Amino acid sequence: MKSDTLVIIPTYNEKENISNMIHTVMAITEHQFDILVIDDNSPDGTGQIVDALVEENPERVHIIKRQGKLGLGTAYITGFKWALEHGYDYVIEMDADFSHPTDKLHELQAACAVDGADVAVGSRYKTGVNVVNWPMGRVLMSYYASAYVRLVTGMDVRDTTAGFVCYRRQVLEAIDLDNVEFKGYAFQIEMKFTAHRMGFKIVEVPIVFVNRVLGTSKMSSGIFGEALFGVIKLRLESWFCPKKFKRKI
Repeated sequence: MKSDTLVIIPTYNEKENISNMIHTVMAITEHQFDILVIDDNSPDGTGQIVDALVEENPERVHIIKRQGKLGLGTAYITGFKWALEHGYDYVIEMDADFSHPTDKLHELQAACAVDGADVAVGSRYKTGVNVVNWPMGRVLMSYYASAYVRLVTGMDVRDTTAGFVCYRRQVLEAIDLDNVEFKGYAFQIEMKFTAHRMGFKIVEVPIVFVNRVLGTSKMSSGIFGEALFGVIKLRLESWFCPKKFKRKI
């Protein structure tokens, strides 16, 4: 039976995690979640692992394979469009490496489906700093990056760079997905800021973020650079190109 909620998981070289992640999400009993993996032609065989799970669970597990490493933002845009085409009411972004707590999926979905939020953010900083096993320098960089984004954009969101997010269908329909600019770290900021400017209700659900145990992080200094200057660009566009932030519907 098809769920009303799709979890999108982008992958690049996640063979150590992806099978366990899919089985863990499928085992959740509070709510049924379907899964869409967007694989960027992982040379380690991640796509083939998911193929086998699609064969076992064709109604709940799906995969889109792309030709190469095209960026986090474009992976999610591809997933968003697929979710809308297939009639999902709620769409969740989630990493493959268990840094996002699977036991919070139900709470994140319920914040939209039950409590009336349009966007629910799994927040590392809603109740302090809830990050485990990150180097202190990375914690400080992430925390102050979110503070910087709040200052520039005016959003009342403490974890503006979070990648564990549930969107109500209406938000994704209202945003011109083909006009989303950023591909990396700044993509998460752009999506939240656009929803904020369009007047959608954003709430934060506190989570504990645990650094990956298996596999290799995809974070780089260039991603932070994109976010640093991208935020200023977004703010200027909100002043001088307000049409970009008008709802499509």
